[in-house]
Amino acid sequence: MSEPAPAGLLAACWARLREAGRPGLVAYVTAGHPSPAETTAFLRGAPAAGVDVVELGVPWSDPVADGPTIQASTHAALAGGMTLGGALALLARAGRGAPTVIFSYLNPVLARGPARFAREARDAGAAGVLITDLPVGADDAVESALGSTGLPLVRLVAPTTSAARQAVIAARSQGFLYLVSRLGVTGASEGVSAALAPQVAALRATTRLPIAIGFGIATAEQAVAVARLADGVVIGSAVVACMARGGAPAALEWLRSVRAALDARG
Repeated sequence: MSEPAPAGLLAACWARLREAGRPGLVAYVTAGHPSPAETTAFLRGAPAAGVDVVELGVPWSDPVADGPTIQASTHAALAGGMTLGGALALLARAGRGAPTVIFSYLNPVLARGPARFAREARDAGAAGVLITDLPVGADDAVESALGSTGLPLVRLVAPTTSAARQAVIAARSQGFLYLVSRLGVTGASEGVSAALAPQVAALRATTRLPIAIGFGIATAEQAVAVARLADGVVIGSAVVACMARGGAPAALEWLRSVRAALDARG
C-alpha cells in the first residue's frame, strides 16, 4: 500500500495509534534552536525515539502564549537568522519523518501571504498547520487560504472555552484537537489538573477527532496521567529545554524515556 500524501499523514498516524491502543506522543521544537543542524537532526530522529507527531515552531518576536523556555528558544533562533522560510526549508531538508505540523503565530504567515505559506508548507512536506492566534471565524479569508492546499488546520481549545464554542471549533478542525490543559503560558507545571477529565469528556461529546493535551507536561509521570484521559500528549517546553542543554541527542533520549513510560502504563 502506498504511503499517504502529506495532507493525509495525520489521519493515518492517529488511526494506527488508535488501532494499536497507544497514546500519541507529540513533541514541539523551535526551528533553528539551538541550531538548524540540531533541528534537522531532531526531525530525522523523532520516529526512532517514539515521537508520533512533531510540532515545528516558527520563531516570532512576540510569542505571547509561550513561557520563558520557549520564548528564549525563539529569540535565540531569530538571532541566528531563522525565518518562516527557513523553517520550511529545514523540514524539506529533513525528509519524510514523523508527521510534522507547522506551529506558528499569525503574523509571519500574514507577512508571507497565507496562500503562499500553505503551498510552501505542503511542498516542504508538512502534515498540517496550527496557528496559535487565529480563532475560528476570526478571518474566513485567511482560513480559506490556509485550507486551499488541503492541509489539516489543527485547532486549540482553551480550558475556558464554552461547550457551544467547543462544538464550533471541533466542526472546523482537522487532524486533531489540541486541548490546552491550563490557563496561562507554556512551561512546566507540578501536576495534572483534576479539571482535565471533565474537560476531555465534554470535548469528546463534540467530535470524533483525536484529542491531544498540552501545556505544562514536563515529566514522564505527567505524560502517563494525561494519556489516560486523551488520545495524545503534547510536550513542548521540556523538549526545548533538552535541546538547549544537549541538542537533538538529549531531547530524543529523554523522549524515548517518555515513550517507554507511555507504553508501560497500567
